[in-house]
Amino acid sequence: MSEGAPQAALVTGGAQGLGAEIVRALHRAGYRVAIGDIAEGQATALAAALDPSGATAIGLALDVREQAGFEAARDRMVEAWGGADILVNNAVMTVARPVLDIPPEEFDAVLAVNLRGTFVGSQVFGRHFRDRGYGRIVNMASLAAQNGGSATGAHYAASKGAIITLTKVFARDLAACGITVNAVAPGPLDLPSVRAIVPADKLDGLIAGIPAGRLGDPAFIADIVVQLASPAAASVTGATWDANGGLYMR
Repeated sequence: MSEGAPQAALVTGGAQGLGAEIVRALHRAGYRVAIGDIAEGQATALAAALDPSGATAIGLALDVREQAGFEAARDRMVEAWGGADILVNNAVMTVARPVLDIPPEEFDAVLAVNLRGTFVGSQVFGRHFRDRGYGRIVNMASLAAQNGGSATGAHYAASKGAIITLTKVFARDLAACGITVNAVAPGPLDLPSVRAIVPADKLDGLIAGIPAGRLGDPAFIADIVVQLASPAAASVTGATWDANGGLYMR
Protein backbone atom coordinates (compact mmCIF):
# COMPACT_ATOMS: atom_id res chain seq x y z
CA MET A 1 0.00 0.00 0.00
CA SER A 2 1.48 3.33 -1.06
CA GLU A 3 1.46 5.89 1.73
CA GLY A 4 -0.77 8.86 0.91
CA ALA A 5 -2.01 7.51 -2.43
CA PRO A 6 -5.67 6.55 -2.90
CA GLN A 7 -6.16 2.83 -2.67
CA ALA A 8 -7.14 0.85 -5.76
CA ALA A 9 -9.87 -1.79 -6.03
CA LEU A 10 -10.88 -4.32 -8.66
CA VAL A 11 -14.58 -5.17 -8.76
CA THR A 12 -15.42 -8.22 -10.88
CA GLY A 13 -18.76 -8.20 -12.65
CA GLY A 14 -18.72 -4.48 -11.92
CA ALA A 15 -20.46 -3.12 -15.00
CA GLN A 16 -24.05 -3.55 -13.88
CA GLY A 17 -26.39 -4.54 -11.05
CA LEU A 18 -24.90 -4.94 -7.59
CA GLY A 19 -21.39 -4.75 -9.01
CA ALA A 20 -22.04 -1.28 -10.40
CA GLU A 21 -23.44 -0.18 -7.02
CA ILE A 22 -20.24 -1.40 -5.37
CA VAL A 23 -18.10 0.39 -7.95
CA ARG A 24 -19.96 3.67 -7.40
CA ALA A 25 -19.76 3.36 -3.61
CA LEU A 26 -16.02 2.67 -3.64
CA HIS A 27 -15.35 5.51 -6.08
CA ARG A 28 -17.50 7.87 -4.01
CA ALA A 29 -15.49 6.89 -0.93
CA GLY A 30 -12.27 7.98 -2.65
CA TYR A 31 -10.96 4.70 -4.05
CA ARG A 32 -9.60 4.23 -7.54
CA VAL A 33 -11.66 1.52 -9.16
CA ALA A 34 -10.99 -0.98 -11.94
CA ILE A 35 -14.26 -2.33 -13.32
CA GLY A 36 -13.72 -5.87 -14.56
CA ASP A 37 -16.48 -7.41 -16.63
CA ILE A 38 -16.98 -9.79 -19.51
CA ALA A 39 -19.03 -6.94 -21.04
CA GLU A 40 -16.04 -4.67 -21.64
CA GLY A 41 -18.08 -1.95 -23.33
CA GLN A 42 -20.35 -1.54 -20.32
CA ALA A 43 -17.35 -1.53 -17.99
CA THR A 44 -15.58 1.22 -19.93
CA ALA A 45 -18.81 3.22 -20.20
CA LEU A 46 -19.29 3.15 -16.42
CA ALA A 47 -15.66 4.11 -15.87
CA ALA A 48 -16.02 7.05 -18.25
CA ALA A 49 -19.17 8.18 -16.46
CA LEU A 50 -17.34 8.13 -13.13
CA ASP A 51 -14.17 9.81 -14.39
CA PRO A 52 -13.82 10.80 -18.06
CA SER A 53 -10.09 11.35 -17.54
CA GLY A 54 -9.54 7.72 -16.55
CA ALA A 55 -7.40 8.78 -13.60
CA THR A 56 -9.58 7.13 -10.95
CA ALA A 57 -11.73 4.64 -12.89
CA ILE A 58 -10.92 2.22 -15.68
CA GLY A 59 -12.91 -0.50 -17.44
CA LEU A 60 -11.36 -3.88 -18.18
CA ALA A 61 -12.36 -6.97 -20.12
CA LEU A 62 -12.36 -9.78 -17.56
CA ASP A 63 -13.53 -13.37 -17.81
CA VAL A 64 -13.24 -14.53 -14.20
CA ARG A 65 -12.91 -18.15 -15.27
CA GLU A 66 -9.43 -17.44 -16.65
CA GLN A 67 -6.31 -16.86 -14.56
CA ALA A 68 -4.75 -14.86 -17.38
CA GLY A 69 -7.63 -12.38 -17.18
CA PHE A 70 -6.98 -11.67 -13.51
CA GLU A 71 -3.25 -11.38 -14.17
CA ALA A 72 -3.91 -8.88 -16.96
CA ALA A 73 -6.21 -6.86 -14.68
CA ARG A 74 -3.56 -6.84 -11.95
CA ASP A 75 -0.89 -5.72 -14.40
CA ARG A 76 -3.12 -2.95 -15.75
CA MET A 77 -3.69 -1.66 -12.22
CA VAL A 78 0.03 -1.78 -11.49
CA GLU A 79 0.67 0.17 -14.69
CA ALA A 80 -2.00 2.77 -13.95
CA TRP A 81 -1.78 3.12 -10.18
CA GLY A 82 1.30 1.27 -8.97
CA GLY A 83 -0.61 -1.70 -7.57
CA ALA A 84 -3.90 -2.99 -6.21
CA ASP A 85 -5.15 -3.02 -2.63
CA ILE A 86 -8.67 -4.45 -2.81
CA LEU A 87 -10.42 -7.26 -4.66
CA VAL A 88 -14.20 -7.58 -4.68
CA ASN A 89 -15.25 -10.96 -6.09
CA ASN A 90 -18.74 -10.06 -7.31
CA ALA A 91 -19.06 -11.65 -10.76
CA VAL A 92 -21.92 -14.12 -10.76
CA MET A 93 -23.95 -16.47 -12.92
CA THR A 94 -27.45 -17.00 -11.58
CA VAL A 95 -29.78 -19.70 -12.90
CA ALA A 96 -33.04 -20.78 -11.29
CA ARG A 97 -33.93 -24.39 -12.10
CA PRO A 98 -35.34 -27.34 -10.12
CA VAL A 99 -32.54 -29.54 -8.83
CA LEU A 100 -33.63 -32.63 -10.77
CA ASP A 101 -33.63 -30.64 -14.02
CA ILE A 102 -30.12 -29.16 -13.83
CA PRO A 103 -27.85 -30.57 -16.56
CA PRO A 104 -24.33 -31.36 -15.30
CA GLU A 105 -22.93 -28.96 -17.89
CA GLU A 106 -25.00 -26.12 -16.47
CA PHE A 107 -23.90 -27.01 -12.95
CA ASP A 108 -20.27 -26.80 -14.09
CA ALA A 109 -20.87 -23.48 -15.87
CA VAL A 110 -22.36 -21.80 -12.78
CA LEU A 111 -19.56 -23.05 -10.51
CA ALA A 112 -16.94 -21.97 -13.05
CA VAL A 113 -18.03 -18.33 -12.78
CA ASN A 114 -19.08 -18.13 -9.14
CA LEU A 115 -16.66 -20.46 -7.36
CA ARG A 116 -13.70 -20.86 -9.70
CA GLY A 117 -13.76 -17.12 -10.40
CA THR A 118 -13.60 -16.33 -6.69
CA PHE A 119 -10.83 -18.87 -6.13
CA VAL A 120 -8.66 -17.77 -9.05
CA GLY A 121 -9.11 -14.08 -8.32
CA SER A 122 -8.26 -14.58 -4.66
CA GLN A 123 -5.14 -16.52 -5.60
CA VAL A 124 -3.83 -14.01 -8.15
CA PHE A 125 -4.54 -10.94 -6.05
CA GLY A 126 -3.70 -12.74 -2.81
CA ARG A 127 -0.15 -13.23 -4.08
CA HIS A 128 0.03 -9.56 -5.09
CA PHE A 129 -1.27 -8.43 -1.70
CA ARG A 130 1.11 -10.78 0.11
CA ASP A 131 4.07 -9.26 -1.69
CA ARG A 132 2.88 -5.76 -0.73
CA GLY A 133 2.08 -6.71 2.87
CA TYR A 134 -1.50 -5.48 2.68
CA GLY A 135 -4.82 -6.32 1.05
CA ARG A 136 -8.57 -6.62 1.35
CA ILE A 137 -10.64 -9.33 -0.33
CA VAL A 138 -14.44 -9.16 -0.18
CA ASN A 139 -16.43 -12.07 -1.60
CA MET A 140 -20.09 -11.89 -2.49
CA ALA A 141 -21.86 -14.90 -0.98
CA SER A 142 -25.64 -15.19 -0.57
CA LEU A 143 -28.47 -16.16 1.74
CA ALA A 144 -28.80 -19.17 -0.59
CA ALA A 145 -25.48 -20.43 0.81
CA GLN A 146 -27.05 -20.61 4.26
CA ASN A 147 -30.60 -21.84 3.64
CA GLY A 148 -30.21 -23.75 0.37
CA GLY A 149 -31.92 -21.05 -1.64
CA SER A 150 -35.54 -20.49 -2.51
CA ALA A 151 -35.70 -18.64 -5.81
CA THR A 152 -32.33 -19.86 -7.11
CA GLY A 153 -30.93 -23.15 -8.35
CA ALA A 154 -28.91 -25.74 -6.44
CA HIS A 155 -25.81 -24.89 -8.47
CA TYR A 156 -26.02 -21.23 -7.44
CA ALA A 157 -26.62 -22.12 -3.78
CA ALA A 158 -23.79 -24.67 -3.77
CA SER A 159 -21.34 -22.21 -5.32
CA LYS A 160 -22.19 -19.55 -2.75
CA GLY A 161 -21.84 -22.03 0.12
CA ALA A 162 -18.40 -22.95 -1.16
CA ILE A 163 -17.50 -19.26 -1.37
CA ILE A 164 -18.15 -18.91 2.37
CA THR A 165 -15.78 -21.83 2.97
CA LEU A 166 -13.13 -20.36 0.65
CA THR A 167 -13.44 -17.08 2.52
CA LYS A 168 -12.47 -18.82 5.76
CA VAL A 169 -9.54 -20.67 4.18
CA PHE A 170 -8.06 -17.59 2.51
CA ALA A 171 -8.66 -15.53 5.66
CA ARG A 172 -6.79 -18.02 7.81
CA ASP A 173 -3.86 -18.46 5.46
CA LEU A 174 -3.40 -14.78 4.53
CA ALA A 175 -4.00 -13.12 7.90
CA ALA A 176 -0.30 -12.98 8.75
CA CYS A 177 0.35 -11.09 5.50
CA GLY A 178 -1.79 -8.09 6.43
CA ILE A 179 -4.69 -9.35 4.30
CA THR A 180 -8.30 -9.67 5.42
CA VAL A 181 -10.86 -11.81 3.60
CA ASN A 182 -14.58 -11.51 4.28
CA ALA A 183 -17.89 -12.36 2.65
CA VAL A 184 -21.23 -10.57 2.39
CA ALA A 185 -24.37 -12.72 2.20
CA PRO A 186 -27.37 -10.69 0.99
CA GLY A 187 -30.91 -11.96 0.79
CA PRO A 188 -33.18 -10.95 -2.11
CA LEU A 189 -32.22 -7.47 -3.32
CA ASP A 190 -34.18 -4.84 -5.19
CA LEU A 191 -32.35 -5.49 -8.45
CA PRO A 192 -33.43 -6.23 -12.04
CA SER A 193 -31.70 -9.62 -11.76
CA VAL A 194 -33.96 -10.62 -8.86
CA ARG A 195 -37.06 -9.42 -10.67
CA ALA A 196 -35.97 -11.40 -13.73
CA ILE A 197 -35.75 -14.63 -11.70
CA VAL A 198 -38.90 -14.15 -9.62
CA PRO A 199 -42.10 -13.95 -11.74
CA ALA A 200 -44.06 -10.76 -11.19
CA ASP A 201 -47.01 -12.69 -9.76
CA LYS A 202 -44.72 -14.32 -7.18
CA LEU A 203 -42.82 -11.21 -6.07
CA ASP A 204 -45.38 -9.99 -3.55
CA GLY A 205 -45.40 -13.42 -1.94
CA LEU A 206 -41.62 -13.42 -1.73
CA ILE A 207 -41.60 -10.03 -0.05
CA ALA A 208 -44.38 -11.08 2.35
CA GLY A 209 -42.19 -13.96 3.50
CA ILE A 210 -39.34 -11.64 4.49
CA PRO A 211 -39.65 -10.67 8.18
CA ALA A 212 -38.49 -7.12 7.42
CA GLY A 213 -41.14 -6.92 4.70
CA ARG A 214 -38.96 -5.55 1.92
CA LEU A 215 -36.29 -6.39 -0.59
CA GLY A 216 -32.76 -5.45 0.38
CA ASP A 217 -31.18 -2.17 -0.72
CA PRO A 218 -28.23 -2.74 -3.08
CA ALA A 219 -26.69 0.57 -2.03
CA PHE A 220 -26.56 -0.61 1.58
CA ILE A 221 -24.81 -3.83 0.52
CA ALA A 222 -22.30 -1.71 -1.38
CA ASP A 223 -21.68 0.34 1.76
CA ILE A 224 -20.91 -2.87 3.69
CA VAL A 225 -18.31 -3.72 1.04
CA VAL A 226 -16.76 -0.26 1.42
CA GLN A 227 -16.50 -0.78 5.17
CA LEU A 228 -14.83 -4.18 4.78
CA ALA A 229 -12.43 -2.74 2.19
CA SER A 230 -11.28 -0.04 4.58
CA PRO A 231 -7.89 -0.05 6.29
CA ALA A 232 -9.86 0.35 9.54
CA ALA A 233 -11.33 -3.15 9.08
CA ALA A 234 -8.03 -4.78 10.01
CA SER A 235 -9.46 -6.93 12.81
CA VAL A 236 -12.36 -8.32 10.76
CA THR A 237 -11.50 -11.43 8.76
CA GLY A 238 -13.06 -14.78 7.95
CA ALA A 239 -16.52 -13.34 8.63
CA THR A 240 -19.75 -13.59 6.68
CA TRP A 241 -21.91 -10.49 6.99
CA ASP A 242 -25.63 -11.25 6.77
CA ALA A 243 -28.12 -8.78 5.26
CA ASN A 244 -31.26 -10.79 4.53
CA GLY A 245 -34.20 -9.06 6.16
CA GLY A 246 -34.41 -11.70 8.87
CA LEU A 247 -34.81 -14.71 6.58
CA TYR A 248 -31.82 -16.37 8.23
CA MET A 249 -30.85 -15.65 11.82
CA ARG A 250 -27.95 -17.04 13.85
